[in-house]
Amino acid sequence: MAAEFHLRTGKLVALLNGNRTAKRNKPTEEFNHGLAMSREPLGDGQLFQVRIDRKVNSWSGSIEIGVTALDPSTLDFPSSATGLKGGSWIISGCSVLRDGRSVLEEYGQDLDQLSEGDKVGIQRTSGGELHLWVNGQDCGTAASGLPPQVWAVVDLYGKCTQVTVLDCETVLRREEPLRTAATEEGFVGMELSDVVNNAILSAYNGNLLNVSLASPPDSCSVTSNDALLFHEKCGTLIKLSNNNKTAERRRPLDEFNNGVVMTNRPLRDNEMFEIRIDKLVDKWSGSIEIGITLHNPNNLDYPATMTNLRSGTIMMSGCGILTNGKGTRREYCEFSLDELQEGDHIGLMRKSSGALHFYINGIDQGVAATQTLPTIYGVVDLYGMAVKVTIVHNHNHSDRLRRNNAIMRALSPDVGRRIFDSGDVEVERLLFHPNCGQKAAIVCEGRTALRPHATDDFNHGVVLSNRSLRSNEIFQVRIDKMVDKWAGSIEIGVTTHNPAYLQLPSTMTNLRSGTWMMTGNGVMHNGTTILDEYGHNLDRLKAGDTVGVMRKEDGSLHFFVNNVDQGLAASNVPSNVYAVVDLYGQAAQATIIDDIELPPLPDDVLEGNNQISPCSLFSLTPSNDLRFHHLHGNNAVITNGGRTAFRQNCRSEFNDAIVISSRMLREGEMFEILIQKMVDRWSGSIEAVNLKTPSYLGVTAIRPEDLEFPSTMTDIDYDTWMLSGTAIMQDGNTMRNNYGCDLDSLTTGSRIGMMRSSNGDLHYYINGVDQGVACSGLPPELYAVVDLYGQCVQVSITSGSLPVDNSLSLSNATEKSFPLLSPVPGITHRFHANCGKYVALQNDGCRAVRVHGFSHGIVFSMKELKPDEIFEVKVDEMDEQWSGSLHIGLTTLQPFEITCASSGLPASLLELRSKVSWLVSGAEVRRNGALQKQNYGFSLERLTVGNRVGVKRGSDDTMHVFVDGEDMGVAAAGIAKNVFAVVDLYGKVVSMSIVSSSTLEETESTKPPSMSSGSCSEEEEDLSPCDNEASVFLATIEFMENHGRNILLSNEGHTATRVASYNQGVVASAQALPRQLLFQIRIDRLNTQWTSSLSLGVIGHCPERFNFPGTASSIKRSAWLIQRGSVFHNSLKICDNYGPNLDTCPEGTVLGLLVDNTQGLHLYVNGMDQGVATQDIPSPCFVVIDLYGQCEQVTIVSNDIMAPGSDGSHLCCQGDVEKAGVVDGIKENLCWTPPPEVNPMKTCEYQALCARFKELLPLPDGYFNEELKCNLCYCESCHKLRGDEAYYKRGDPPKDYALPFGWCRFALRLNPRCEVTNVYKKWHTAYHGTCVGSLRRTLDHGELVSAGSASIFCSKHAKVELQNGYNDPEVNSAQEKDTVKVSLSPTMRYVGLDRFCPKIRFKDVRSQRHHQAQVAFQVCVRPGSYKIGPPSAGASESIDPRFSNNEIEWITKERASTVLYGLLVRVE
Repeated sequence: MAAEFHLRTGKLVALLNGNRTAKRNKPTEEFNHGLAMSREPLGDGQLFQVRIDRKVNSWSGSIEIGVTALDPSTLDFPSSATGLKGGSWIISGCSVLRDGRSVLEEYGQDLDQLSEGDKVGIQRTSGGELHLWVNGQDCGTAASGLPPQVWAVVDLYGKCTQVTVLDCETVLRREEPLRTAATEEGFVGMELSDVVNNAILSAYNGNLLNVSLASPPDSCSVTSNDALLFHEKCGTLIKLSNNNKTAERRRPLDEFNNGVVMTNRPLRDNEMFEIRIDKLVDKWSGSIEIGITLHNPNNLDYPATMTNLRSGTIMMSGCGILTNGKGTRREYCEFSLDELQEGDHIGLMRKSSGALHFYINGIDQGVAATQTLPTIYGVVDLYGMAVKVTIVHNHNHSDRLRRNNAIMRALSPDVGRRIFDSGDVEVERLLFHPNCGQKAAIVCEGRTALRPHATDDFNHGVVLSNRSLRSNEIFQVRIDKMVDKWAGSIEIGVTTHNPAYLQLPSTMTNLRSGTWMMTGNGVMHNGTTILDEYGHNLDRLKAGDTVGVMRKEDGSLHFFVNNVDQGLAASNVPSNVYAVVDLYGQAAQATIIDDIELPPLPDDVLEGNNQISPCSLFSLTPSNDLRFHHLHGNNAVITNGGRTAFRQNCRSEFNDAIVISSRMLREGEMFEILIQKMVDRWSGSIEAVNLKTPSYLGVTAIRPEDLEFPSTMTDIDYDTWMLSGTAIMQDGNTMRNNYGCDLDSLTTGSRIGMMRSSNGDLHYYINGVDQGVACSGLPPELYAVVDLYGQCVQVSITSGSLPVDNSLSLSNATEKSFPLLSPVPGITHRFHANCGKYVALQNDGCRAVRVHGFSHGIVFSMKELKPDEIFEVKVDEMDEQWSGSLHIGLTTLQPFEITCASSGLPASLLELRSKVSWLVSGAEVRRNGALQKQNYGFSLERLTVGNRVGVKRGSDDTMHVFVDGEDMGVAAAGIAKNVFAVVDLYGKVVSMSIVSSSTLEETESTKPPSMSSGSCSEEEEDLSPCDNEASVFLATIEFMENHGRNILLSNEGHTATRVASYNQGVVASAQALPRQLLFQIRIDRLNTQWTSSLSLGVIGHCPERFNFPGTASSIKRSAWLIQRGSVFHNSLKICDNYGPNLDTCPEGTVLGLLVDNTQGLHLYVNGMDQGVATQDIPSPCFVVIDLYGQCEQVTIVSNDIMAPGSDGSHLCCQGDVEKAGVVDGIKENLCWTPPPEVNPMKTCEYQALCARFKELLPLPDGYFNEELKCNLCYCESCHKLRGDEAYYKRGDPPKDYALPFGWCRFALRLNPRCEVTNVYKKWHTAYHGTCVGSLRRTLDHGELVSAGSASIFCSKHAKVELQNGYNDPEVNSAQEKDTVKVSLSPTMRYVGLDRFCPKIRFKDVRSQRHHQAQVAFQVCVRPGSYKIGPPSAGASESIDPRFSNNEIEWITKERASTVLYGLLVRVE
């Protein structure tokens, strides 16, 4: 009979395998709630048998089995089987319990000793007896008088976590003869060694005459009832009780030794000898000792203490091991026996291999001795504080339950045993506990913790307080020392674990019980994040900053940064928690702060990497790190490290989203935000306000913590000034209308800022432009507040939120108000002697002349440019016979590296690519020849004699070009530090002279007001990587060996391939990414079987030991990821519509990441910078790439790789093809390299691919609309980003049509007559499928039907073979006799079929892949000129859900009834 488990089980049990297998969930976290019962009552004689499938070593006890008269269908399952009442018999260990009470203490085989694969069963006989079966052996009668209807009970308790029911009938047939044989043969069912051992052990007890040489008829083990007790012979002060299970030392306050006791028999292999501490006294030092000895207690002369025995003895004393009284291991385990408390358990076991293990509260402490003799006795020394102990038998369920509960406390007992008298007024001082992490040390009398070798390892630095925290007591530490080698920093929190017994993990976030930690700017509970964005980011703290933690009386947990409460972090935190600090990553040393004099900071704090934080309490200058406060309105959410705020449920909620600055604004400090997202559902937009709070000893009466955030800021009726629309409001009342700006008119991408000047005036700024004084007389203490109201959904604080010179706000001066003085006195710049082969240097290297031709005129500055140093030249002479003009820029190429001027430099600066170079040519900005920006400033093509041109590398790592002293703005960002100025005497500019100096000596009155902190310090320059270091990085960069499980690395770690599935493909760089270095990968292979594609970004922690999740988007700690067209931080979206949609990138696309010196992350696509994706990227950081979905392989490419198609020297233009090579609009000798794209800033790769195919077709540009914005891509990402609907109406009367999803439209130039008559608005929209060969003639006629040309629309085509791989349908060569009908449709799903749009094969030179393309027309058709009918193709299934098949095809015969509107292209 196939037995099964009942469907109703304990709450942690899961049934598998057709209800034949039971499994306890959370086996390492819970030891009970594992009850399972038989589906049907047991029949007479039926054996219900299970096999133990799986066990764990975390707990005490194991499987329990029995029967109950309770029906499982109505039973309220208890936590364990011993809790069953109302007629229940349970066998637990060696005990039989009835209704939870023991009725037989020593029975059968110990179930706790069974292993995986062992079988155990229960049987009710026809006589009402209960029998236990173990591995086919009947253990005899366990109970009698059972009722006739009972269900089998199996408890997956303790170590047992999974069992499977065996076929009852099969087991009975197999076991029956075994039992018969055992009964008849006597010894057949036993091993001879068991009988002999039993005889020997009985001899020790003086029972040799009672040894039976026959197997007991009702027992499966002759030794099972030989209980382990204390021997009657013991130390002189020992008193035994409880049937020799309990030993107690007499006169414990007078004597501290003579308390040795031993076991009554030798220990067996794998037998646990365990005792429980029942009583301790507080008078003595030292405590219990436990171990083994070879000495027979009958013959032993007991010493005063076992450490005095010099032979055959191994003892655990304190936390060390003593062999024959001498220390052999000083630090055996993390626990000390001297620190154990009453109720704690200590055990030992000799394994079958001979190894000796000790156990504390059920946790194995590891091997204490490798080889011990077979015959050993257990020994306990009740020494010092230890007074009373009791042997714990595993089959004693109550003891096991207490033991497992002790394990569940995870080594977190109550506060230490020492209890101070009520009269003690001295409060124990908070110090660090001496038990600390492996790589940590405690110094300064417990006040300071440090990692002595912080540069060698980044973890194992956990330290805890020496006592538990009292309610409302703050535990605060100061960061003394930091290193910059690692990512991450200090972490702080509380734990219920006692440090005396805690086995300290490598980092506290690995602890899965009783722990709350603040890490970064998040809060974790038991290793799981419960708050993503909380308070100040601890990873940004510096030496001198303070962090603290407090558990308040109500159980709430608060963290403090520099004495500022970060708010509620967790609730219901239990009492008696210890403070814990994890010196992780950069944090190397910390000191506890209290009222006693604080030790000074280390001498090296101000050296190297240990700069005092600007936000430290010990700093002289305050912080500029403006963030949003973690307290805000109900619908607001703060992300991105406090820099971004958005309103959740933005389409159903329009208010309750007030956010406030993290601190008060300073005088002249700009607070500026960028509007990142808006919705069109509501009226009204953003409201920006200032909340005034009176001063009270440096804090405000209405702090953000005390403010009850209203639904909108207009509800606050005191001390509030705000701009709403164009109105200035004070305390909710309008005080001025028609202010210079209207907030309701702002759109996505707009910047709005505000600043209080030193005279109390409030100014608003729109996109950096001052809108004038909004109101006056404002007090100095103000918080910036933003109300995300109405249409405004998401904003971010910009980097422009920095202090500015007060004179700027008073005089409205700008940088251009201060023209640079050039030339200036000082040491004149020089040109370097290594230059182009046609350059001659004159005037001591201050003048350069090109002596021949129009090229080979490259010159360099003599020295590297310092930050904010301008290298400026003046045009002396020009030759108008040449075209082109001077080029100027910066390069990392060092002139002295050029060994031969004639061969080491190219003809033009545009071709200089041996090192990274940035240059301005005309009005274009290029990097290594690749176009970065168009229409930049003044075009250098317009230079004349006397004009001055200069270049500057700013301290913010930007390049600026100056024309006649006027700054043209930022030309490029992310400029390396060690760069030279480079100028190309090209084209008509023949000679030039240097007019700048190497030292600027401007007076203070002529200096423009600075918006930044000035030049970098020498320390920063020393720490920054030079270009040589960057070259080394590029030479060694590879993927890390630790990666997703589906990743295979090849090509010396430079290529990553996903070999299975669609995920588990995360890889990371093996080296940290230096600042200003571009890391690039090339997409090698895509698999269109999947959807979506790769994502990439950076993580702020070393991935060497990181357990990568299935996708990179699941990384929720210190992670910034660019996915599709969005930016994510710790799995939360912080930016939309950034760069191209990565899902559309074809094979061959080169993607790159760069972190600039302002901590901004840039994405590069084919060498083109997409701008800043996010800010505040930590250092160091590692590149992470997720080979997800379609992306199956990527390869790291060199930093100086050319972007595909950027070299135009080999392009073949259409004009180079003779007309004789064109047949019906298709080139016979087709040039496969497309010309440059019309729109180089295009971001959709699918649109770019369609455009490249369109350029292969020799269609005159005059047919197409010149405005690129009229060209629309309807790929999935583009139409979703625009929010397109699938269907629209057009015409008079209105008629539905579907958007051509999956196609790309290139707008055609409309006939002016059509525009005047409003054809586009009044006519209907439809589509017409055609072939490539018909495009040119259709465009020539300007409509689908015209005189003499109707034949081109015949539906039957003959094919002609063309050269270069084209297979295109040929049009009919003769007119058909009948008038040709033109097929139209309101949906491309019909006319896009192959019957109407034949596919043509072509090769894309950029990706080198073959594609198939189709073409069609979008047309306007005159209402009433066509007939609606069913599809001529005869389709039976629905083609488009919006249109029935009876109206899917429109037929027209009329000429002049259609107007061509757009060319549609689809590429597969």
